[in-house]
Amino acid sequence: MFGPTFAMAQPSPTPDTSPCGSYPKIYKEIIWNWMQKNLVDANTAKIEWEGEPVCTDTGKNGQHDYAWLVNFKVNARNRFGSYTGFQKHGALIRDGQVIKGIGFGY
Repeated sequence: MFGPTFAMAQPSPTPDTSPCGSYPKIYKEIIWNWMQKNLVDANTAKIEWEGEPVCTDTGKNGQHDYAWLVNFKVNARNRFGSYTGFQKHGALIRDGQVIKGIGFGY
């Protein structure tokens, strides 16, 4: 009689994030500082983070352009002093700075 059989779990391969550069450990601070310069009333902003940064290829037409993508929602006051409600946004980070904001109307 044989005992129970246990399958050895194979570890999932770790995706290669080297094209994006070093992981932005302080991504919340990087984005907050960027928003201070780009939102009408940044000090009123309420942010809901939607996960950790993900290495992403944003290139087009066969060209590669890698950066760390961070998704979040923002509720901040507009030019009229009213809160806009939470809206989805994103930011691409490379070398410790935001290189592009996603979903902002500027």
